[in-house]
Amino acid sequence: MGNTVTTVKEAHRGRTREILTRIVQNKGALAGGIVIVILILVSLFAGFFLDYDTQVIGQNVAERLQGPSLRHWFGTDEVGRDIFSRIMYGTRYSLSVGVAAVVIGLVIGVTLGAFAGYFGGAAENIIMRCVDILGAIPGILLAIVIVSVLGQSIFNLMLAIGITSVPQFVRITRAAVLTVKNEEYVEAAKTIGLSHRKIIFRHILPNCLSPIIVQTTLRMASAIISASGLSFLGLGVPAPQPEWGALLSAGRKYIREYSYMTVFPGLAIMITVLSLNLVGDGLRDALDPKLKQ
Repeated sequence: MGNTVTTVKEAHRGRTREILTRIVQNKGALAGGIVIVILILVSLFAGFFLDYDTQVIGQNVAERLQGPSLRHWFGTDEVGRDIFSRIMYGTRYSLSVGVAAVVIGLVIGVTLGAFAGYFGGAAENIIMRCVDILGAIPGILLAIVIVSVLGQSIFNLMLAIGITSVPQFVRITRAAVLTVKNEEYVEAAKTIGLSHRKIIFRHILPNCLSPIIVQTTLRMASAIISASGLSFLGLGVPAPQPEWGALLSAGRKYIREYSYMTVFPGLAIMITVLSLNLVGDGLRDALDPKLKQ
């Protein structure tokens, strides 16, 4: 018995090393991962290096609309605030909204998808028809409606984007569960009398993680774009918080004479989304090499 457990653990460690090796060998995924780690560190520690009241939201009209320089790397906005500091501090808003929204969609979507795939029948039909109705509505439009009804706040923004993420997770999870629910280890779990909940969450879902992990990474990039879009429309993170989409919206009035006000927030969004997509593609290839083209 002890030898069997040891063999299983060694197999898991070998599988983990193999996945990590594939990710490291994928230059795009490695570069994207480094960028994401840097952004996470910036979001966590920006408050230690920046004075929020003076550098981020404080106004200094005497230095308004100054171009990039050694003093202000990304220039200043219409009221003299340092754009570099605001982008740095805004990282925590964009990343936190993206992560929280995806977690909401992940929890709801995976739960519904697992039950739909496992039980089938009427439960599956009801869940999938509701998902089809939800998925038929454009995500950004649905998010706009939710935020408009609930009001403008960071939590409502997370909730709106999270709800729009549910259909993708339901479909991915249901498809994965359908491929493994008739495996021998599932039948053995049923034979020894385990409850359906334990079978789903202990035996089925752990073997469906690969597509869910990849979808989570890719969906996070979409969530950041959606959050920036809603903030750009004035429905996202309330002013004067320096969310990237709000920075873009504030700079569009000066785009002809002071284009740097929109260039740098746009680059922040583009680099973050590109990095997440590179990591997602790398994870897909590492977790299932057969999908690599």
